[in-house]
Amino acid sequence: MSSNKHHEMSEKVRSGYKEGDEDETLYPLVLVNGDSKPIGRFQRGDAVIFYNVRGEREIELTRSLTEKGFAEFPVEKGLDLHFATMIEYQKGLNVRVAFPPDDVIEGTLSETIARHRLWQVKITEAEKAVHVGYFMNGKRDEPFPGEERIIIPSRKDVKLFDEAPEMSIEDVAAATIKKIRDPDVHFICTNFPNVDVVGHIENEQAVVRAIEAVDYYTGRVIDEAVKNGVTAIICADHGTVEKWLFPDGAVNTGHTDSPVPFVLIGDHGDVKLRKSGELTDIAPTILQLMDIPKPEIMTGTSLIKKSSWHKIKQKKRVLLLILDGWGVNGRDIGNLIALSRTPNMDRLCDVYPYTTLEASGEAVGLFPTTVGNSEAGHLHIGAGRKIFADMVLINHAIEDGYFFHNEAFSDVMKAAKKNRRSLHLMGIVSFFSSHGSIRTLFALMEMAKREDMEKVFIHAMLGRRGEMPESGANYIRKIEEKAAELKLGKVASVIGRYWSMDREYNWDRIEKTYRMLVMGEGIPVPERS
Repeated sequence: MSSNKHHEMSEKVRSGYKEGDEDETLYPLVLVNGDSKPIGRFQRGDAVIFYNVRGEREIELTRSLTEKGFAEFPVEKGLDLHFATMIEYQKGLNVRVAFPPDDVIEGTLSETIARHRLWQVKITEAEKAVHVGYFMNGKRDEPFPGEERIIIPSRKDVKLFDEAPEMSIEDVAAATIKKIRDPDVHFICTNFPNVDVVGHIENEQAVVRAIEAVDYYTGRVIDEAVKNGVTAIICADHGTVEKWLFPDGAVNTGHTDSPVPFVLIGDHGDVKLRKSGELTDIAPTILQLMDIPKPEIMTGTSLIKKSSWHKIKQKKRVLLLILDGWGVNGRDIGNLIALSRTPNMDRLCDVYPYTTLEASGEAVGLFPTTVGNSEAGHLHIGAGRKIFADMVLINHAIEDGYFFHNEAFSDVMKAAKKNRRSLHLMGIVSFFSSHGSIRTLFALMEMAKREDMEKVFIHAMLGRRGEMPESGANYIRKIEEKAAELKLGKVASVIGRYWSMDREYNWDRIEKTYRMLVMGEGIPVPERS
């Protein structure tokens, strides 16, 4: 295959910015030849590698391309793709998995509570269901005995949640208060998603509304807990909008490396907390409060100072309230939390024992200086010990060379080569996304070169989260340059992640991506000879 001597796709993405296009919601762009025919469509017997990690936003698109009898929207029959995914997105998918999971993480907070035959409930809205369920339970889908999950539907009447920053928080809070009033419920975990979800959208007024909604309902829920004698903990999984601006003043809609708050609320007198800790310390603290022995496998330690242990009034009932994305930043500049009205959080942090927890980088199993994310955050809150992230393990595999001999990758490439079919590399293009890295794409391109692949097409997904404005065009340019260096590969399509990485069964979005990949539908971008 000839290399990309020009930069059609990156130039098209860049020109779109002048017309108001944004990376996150970019409509599909499709490379076409001189006859206006789409280049690089998925065809029968082709090989596909979906190189994203995390997995919860990758399931729907993978299903549409691989599932026999898929019926959510019309699909081509008999594609019979040789399909590999970087990690296991969901059990039972018709794919090869390059880096299969270890066994589920044992000895988590939820498993420990269940073993003591206590009733627990997880409450959030659909946007964060996978986090309080799958990730917090150590990558286990099924609830433990005595575990109830209440998932409030997320609104479907808005395109983006800056149109409704309150989301479904009123219903989430109401469900939480109902369980607080139920003496048979011993542990309640509630997640308010608003700050994280709305914080990924460049709309400052909407973010402020989200912050103030979370503060208001935090006050209502905590007051109810105190009234009912339930010990409450307020924390977060990572930061976002407390660092709303990059140093040059550009808006940062991504996650941050900030610590997060930890507030212990209850009638425990003058109990003292350690000056700092990590997310892994939350589970041991909860178990101590509930008078449940900590499993040996938990390496986290209670945040309550040993000198205060005798003052703890053990409660069989504890509420963990996770304010998703609520970071701590001592500076007011660019700090939307500091600029918002938060009387309840201000009061609670002043009155009750308070400390901060590390929620990024090595503290949550990520590369040093890496920002936190909801997956790693909830995983470590639940596990009570450090779990290395998939991206860290994959990066090590690239460095030591194992990556280039991975059987899943090798087999799909060889199947395509044997039948003179194309290889498609599909995924997020970013250096900062928790869903994947452009470094992984480059490693796959290099492997395809080693395997003497003839036809390689790249299908890029763009996102704004954690990126500088207009970064998408820069990433596509880097891919085009890499293809030119290798003399292999073409960027065949580009689309915003809004359309391709969904987890709320918005099948109309996934269908748009599917039709781009298989039918070549999208805005045509002529290839230059």
